[in-house]
Formats: sequence, structure tokens, C-alpha cells
Amino acid sequence: MSQTFITIARFQYSSEAQIVKGRLEADGIEVFLRDNITIDTDPLVSNAIGGVKLKVLTKDTKKAKEILKAIKIHSLDDNGKPILCPNCGNDEVELYSSIDSLKSFLSFLIGILTFTLPFHTRYKYVCINCKTEFPIK
Repeated sequence: MSQTFITIARFQYSSEAQIVKGRLEADGIEVFLRDNITIDTDPLVSNAIGGVKLKVLTKDTKKAKEILKAIKIHSLDDNGKPILCPNCGNDEVELYSSIDSLKSFLSFLIGILTFTLPFHTRYKYVCINCKTEFPIK
């Protein structure tokens, strides 16, 4: 059973998975990536197949998860300080883009139809702890 691999994380792109893989291997944990070549070939299928799966041996699961938790970086301001949630004060805040206005929706639609990137994107932060959403100031 100790030679069985278990998925401990998923990544949108293989470059993110390769960085974490290197960190885990530096600590002596055997790591296996699944679907990384498929996503490198066609990045648009990443969501459809569940991203790049980072797998470790079952016996190393606890140690690997602790390392992953320790290296998780959350959003920082321009001075390198953690952004705090205005609701609960937690520093586990992540940035995401959203389509929450007609302007951003039309931008997204034009980008899809013309095969270009959207020229208007609205970004917000979300607190991992209390799920509060708040805008960039």
C-alpha cells in the first residue's frame, strides 16, 4: 500500500506543478505529475480534465501536505505585506477576476469572438476564511 500514489493537489498549468514538485523532491518526497504533458500540449483542456495532478506516495501524504501548506502564498500589497480581510482580519486572501458588470461581460464576449484577450477585467479579493469578497483599493 505504501507504493500507491495519492493526489494531494491540482494545478491549472504544469509550470505551477513543477515548482511545487521541485520543492517536495528537495525534501526527499517522491512526486509524480499526471496529465502535465496533455495540458502542455493543449492548455485549454486543463479545466475539462481536472488540471495537473500532483501525486505523492501514500506514506508521504501528511508530510507533503504540511509542506504545501507552508509554501502557500496569499495576496500581498505593493509593499510585500499581506492583504488583510476587512471582515475578519485574516491574511489568507486570494485574487480572482470576475465578470460582474455589463462592460466586463461585453469585453469577455468580444475577446471570445475575436480570439483575443479581454481588454477590461475586474479584479477582486476573496478571503479564504470567511469568503468575504472585496475590491482592490
